[in-house]
Amino acid sequence: MNQLPESKSLPLDQPSQMRPIQHRIATFVAIALSTCSMAAASSAFAQEKTPISAPPAQAIKQDPIERGKYLAIAADCAACHTVPGSTQLFAGGYAIDSPMGKIYSSNITPSKQYGIGNYTEAQFAAAVRDGVNAKGEHLYPAMPYPSYAALTDDDISALYAYFMNGVKPVEAPAPETRLPFPFNIRASMLGWNLLNLSSKRFTPDPSKPADWNRGKYLVDDLAHCSECHTPRNALMALQGGSALYSGSQLGSWHAPNITSDKVSGIGGWSDQELATYLKTGHLDGKAQAAGPMAEAITNSLQHLTDGDIHDIIVYLRSLPAVATPGQTSPSYAQGQPSDAEADTMGTPILVDNVAHMSGEELYLNTCASCHQADGKGTADGFYPSLVHNTAVGGSSPDNLIATILFGVERDAGGKHTLMPGFGPGSEVQELSDTEVATLANYVLKQYGNASLTVTAADVATVRQGGPTPLIAKVAAPGAWAGIVVAIIVVLLLIGLIARRKRSH
Repeated sequence: MNQLPESKSLPLDQPSQMRPIQHRIATFVAIALSTCSMAAASSAFAQEKTPISAPPAQAIKQDPIERGKYLAIAADCAACHTVPGSTQLFAGGYAIDSPMGKIYSSNITPSKQYGIGNYTEAQFAAAVRDGVNAKGEHLYPAMPYPSYAALTDDDISALYAYFMNGVKPVEAPAPETRLPFPFNIRASMLGWNLLNLSSKRFTPDPSKPADWNRGKYLVDDLAHCSECHTPRNALMALQGGSALYSGSQLGSWHAPNITSDKVSGIGGWSDQELATYLKTGHLDGKAQAAGPMAEAITNSLQHLTDGDIHDIIVYLRSLPAVATPGQTSPSYAQGQPSDAEADTMGTPILVDNVAHMSGEELYLNTCASCHQADGKGTADGFYPSLVHNTAVGGSSPDNLIATILFGVERDAGGKHTLMPGFGPGSEVQELSDTEVATLANYVLKQYGNASLTVTAADVATVRQGGPTPLIAKVAAPGAWAGIVVAIIVVLLLIGLIARRKRSH
């Protein structure tokens, strides 16, 4: 059994995880199903804090149950297997929106009737690493088992010990996932797995130092960062090579480039800045976490040991630099304070006059009370500056649009951060697609990447959950197409099996 290099703070043997995100594919059906795995991270709204807390360092070292708890936190299992705001940890029922329909997370408490209480450790391992439950049914890649496939045996054992002995059983069923035909054919994932699922467990690279090896395990496998930060091809498979960690569209949000490139990636961040951001989600003059990243920091990253955070940074520093085409300046270096006068600040926003407001008027009456008229935020940084802000200066306007629509909620570093959204169900002021576009364009031109322009159609796309993947468009037309897809699946599986037999 391979041992993971120990963290400098906590000598853990290895880590593990259990949360949904993204994917790959072989057939149209399997391809379409794999887009569902991206749904967890593409949730428009930041999730509320789940009732979790990191175990004491000494307990993690000595108690396999407590070590399993730490691994589950590092893997952010609670994010998808707990309904936001619920106190029923790991009871499932969280609705993951996908282009194919809603996928509900399962109850993974030790309930024998509704959860995994009857699972053997081998069955638990098969679900986490192979995507097959105790009934022999294939899981959708909303459960990121392709990343978890590399988890070590020791980590699987610790996770199993925690979920069976450290989690309170919840005697309630999670809603059943009912995707339309042909996406309800779970067996189609067999072809997807044959092409994309590896059975190789993590093995330390003897030519690299221990902190790099642990960082790689945490980033690539346990925290499955590539599932969000790596673009996908036409079949929704993760692109390899130079595309790894170069940034990707994630539903309504855009996961940025996190390679070592000094302009497009994190090469211009210091180690301390990266550590502060991963622990708090807030870094003056650079970035504030929102959407899926805010959730990851709230429920997972802030609870990691300083040693693990250090190792993550060591590994990220080693990622080959990948430049985003057309980007000549770091996202955090864009923009300057506005010298606009706050003449219209305080103008009542009424249903019959908001549509006629300019971008400046919208900003002064919806944003300036927190971010200030000049866009510099408050002196203490509690309300962040829009100048030198990655959401405003990035190469894509999607995060700015999504932030305006859905707001920000983050609970990290001992601080609760809340920005109200101006989208559906807004408690402050609901803005139309045209109004959001007008506001976004003003913010971009005044404080950020002035080369970008937002249209009402762009806002509508973000509002509905992001661009529809090609495979969803191709696979959705009608039942006749589903039948064709099913035939293709069978033929591909037969061909794959025959090819593998010939190669052995």
